[in-house]
Amino acid sequence: MSYRYMRIFVMFDLPVLTAEERKKYRLFRKYLVKNGFIMLQESVYCKMVPNSAAGDAVSAGLRKNKPPEGSVQVLKVTEKQFQKMDYMVGSLSTSILNDDERLVVL
Repeated sequence: MSYRYMRIFVMFDLPVLTAEERKKYRLFRKYLVKNGFIMLQESVYCKMVPNSAAGDAVSAGLRKNKPPEGSVQVLKVTEKQFQKMDYMVGSLSTSILNDDERLVVL
């Protein structure tokens, strides 16, 4: 069985001026963490998936659980493209999942 690993990036900018908006922000962030996303930077989360079809399923789940206001963007890249990321300042964090060690194939 062959897999073409992909990374799903979620970038969001949500309003947090009112208590209700902050609650929606927290719920969306909890959804991301609960579903295996790892924070790369503030408001940028990433998840590894085994192929594009799984990435589409993840995108559909995000679409269902997105907050009603703000900006949420999803980007899919192949693992090979992800590994070519250029660090202009800083370096690769060891807390980032860079291999398929934690990937669960069902």
